[in-house]
Amino acid sequence: MQEQTKSKIDEIDKKIIQLLIDDGRISYADIGKELGLSRVAVRSRVNQLIDCGVIEKFTAVINSEKVGKQVSAFFEVDCEPRSLVEVAENLANNPYVASCYQMTGPSTLHMHVLVEDFKELESFINNELYALEGITRVESHTLLRRFKSRSGLKL
Repeated sequence: MQEQTKSKIDEIDKKIIQLLIDDGRISYADIGKELGLSRVAVRSRVNQLIDCGVIEKFTAVINSEKVGKQVSAFFEVDCEPRSLVEVAENLANNPYVASCYQMTGPSTLHMHVLVEDFKELESFINNELYALEGITRVESHTLLRRFKSRSGLKL
């Protein structure tokens, strides 16, 4: 199948994507009603968006506090350049790490960690983060209040 590029995603595709972002459980029939398409046409378009990598996966967005993860912390982790990928892979595989990205700057990783309490955060920092070879600097910020949290993007 020919790879679909951004310029080949039409307005209908964008509307389908936005409906799925707003409600990942919406049925193809309901999308079709909203957009004036058949269920089969919607399914075909969604499958094409999946096949070309525009839609990577369907998932549930979980309220971390409601499942016992009361502390949300963000980290900037500077690494020796030769250690960056290994450190990033180690952190990405850690169950406390919700997300990990390489950022611009001096071999910097940006990381989001969810833990039950401050004792667990301290344990993560001291026993898991600081134990990794190749880290040169760690800066952390603890979330006080969430004003907006969004999965997906607005098209």
